[in-house]
Amino acid sequence: MTRTMVRLTASAAAMVVAAAGFTVLHSMAGIDLAARTGTAVQHITLPAVLIATAVSAAAGWVSLALLERLTARARTVWTVVAVAVALLSMLAGPAAGVTVGAKVGLALLHLVVGATVIGGMRWSSR
Repeated sequence: MTRTMVRLTASAAAMVVAAAGFTVLHSMAGIDLAARTGTAVQHITLPAVLIATAVSAAAGWVSLALLERLTARARTVWTVVAVAVALLSMLAGPAAGVTVGAKVGLALLHLVVGATVIGGMRWSSR
């Protein structure tokens, strides 16, 4: 399997995991994924989750490809940066949740998408 195919698969897998996670949390567990944005409350929808996942996967892919051109230690540097970004997203995204359920649900979505993107992209760089 080519590097491009592995990265496409990792991106697609992240989207599938995000969609499944959203469905379980929202439809099956009945958690209203809502976040406070300033004074307004934004309800998180499946399209928003998929777009955020696609953007995250694309950013990971582009940054890894750029690092591979610039340094021999691209995989290590990218992994450190990607984990740091994932941890920062855990501070900002889930903390904005309106309820405890929303905070936990958003944290779980961030974790599974981050793990899928980081694991797949890292593996593709071998």
